[in-house]
Amino acid sequence: MEMAGAAEADTPSHEPVRTGRSNTILLPIVGVLFAYLLYRFLRPRLRRGLRLDRHVPFPSGASLPAWLRRRAPSGSAVLPYFAPIADRLGALPYLGPFADRLPHGGGAHALVTFPGGEALSVATILEAPGEVVAKSAHSTLYRAAVRSGEAAVLLRFVRPACAVAAEEAYAAARRVGAVSHPNLVPLRAVYVGPRGEKLLVHPFYAAGSLHRFLQEGIEESHRWSIVCNLSLGIAKGLDHLHTGLDKPMVHGNLKTSNVLLDANYECRISDYGLYLLLSPAAAQEMLEASAAQGYKAPELVKMRDATCESDVYSLGVVLLELLAQKERADDDGRPNPRDILLPASFKNLVLERKISDAFSSDLARHCKRSGKEKSLNAFFELATACCSPSPSLRPSTRQVLKRLEEIAR
Repeated sequence: MEMAGAAEADTPSHEPVRTGRSNTILLPIVGVLFAYLLYRFLRPRLRRGLRLDRHVPFPSGASLPAWLRRRAPSGSAVLPYFAPIADRLGALPYLGPFADRLPHGGGAHALVTFPGGEALSVATILEAPGEVVAKSAHSTLYRAAVRSGEAAVLLRFVRPACAVAAEEAYAAARRVGAVSHPNLVPLRAVYVGPRGEKLLVHPFYAAGSLHRFLQEGIEESHRWSIVCNLSLGIAKGLDHLHTGLDKPMVHGNLKTSNVLLDANYECRISDYGLYLLLSPAAAQEMLEASAAQGYKAPELVKMRDATCESDVYSLGVVLLELLAQKERADDDGRPNPRDILLPASFKNLVLERKISDAFSSDLARHCKRSGKEKSLNAFFELATACCSPSPSLRPSTRQVLKRLEEIAR
């Protein structure tokens, strides 16, 4: 027994060793977790992750439309916290002055500005707090706050795999940047990064897109005067692209989601010439998405073959949407019978002598009360003429604009 007790006393205990090993493993994990949580807590406060209602003043007399506001407990309109664009794009972590992170000589040639964007710089663009507002197969849209010139901008990040080479992108951007018209969204600047990423800078319009305006069922969308004003603005913008430039520019992807509105419901066409900055594969994918939504002209097979006539077809579909105005789906999730906006659907209604079924019921009532029923029918006839299967039978944008002016009187 004494020998056994002595043997046990001589045997070293492994318990302290196990405890030391556990501490060695757990302490670094706890430290890293604490540092990460502290970083997440402090970053919005230290790196301009501020609320837009404090740092993005809207022009005098303008404000966010009520249907776009999200109320804070205090009752003021508040937009969410933004993260810097450089973080969104997967750029290098913040390690001192931004200029130190630029490739040698890249800062001077990476950014090209156009009228209205002279005050922009690479640093102000990439360090701007931004929030994703839309995504597509080829690009991502960010709403961002910068501290120069315009307080809020819309940034389009074109993925490197979907974009053309740098020199071709600069050439296309210069062509788009030279366009100026009240009904077209201007290009303020273009940035090409060291990995081939492209950022296009546009003004930000608070009221969103025409598509959203129609979907929300806003009372103003059923007013005949608003419908006429919107259609005239779209026609003027498209006509300028086709006839107002030294070399006509085809839009290539006209649809209601590419028509932006300001607080006064003045429209501006966006994304014109965007296909010029995309690779053939990405441009074709954009065309296929347009076809699925009913905006593609039947003769258009490849995006590079887009013409003014195919733009007019898309314009006709947009005009039909202004008349029909999509309604929300039924409770069972199925779309309403009148929620199909393809020209073929309208053609069937004409053949069945059910033209009135094509119109928004609220818009039809408004026109009847104001004595504009004939104008409504003339508008419908013009829209269907734009959607003629034969390109040669479609009116030009100049003819469409003239006819719309007559209808709106």
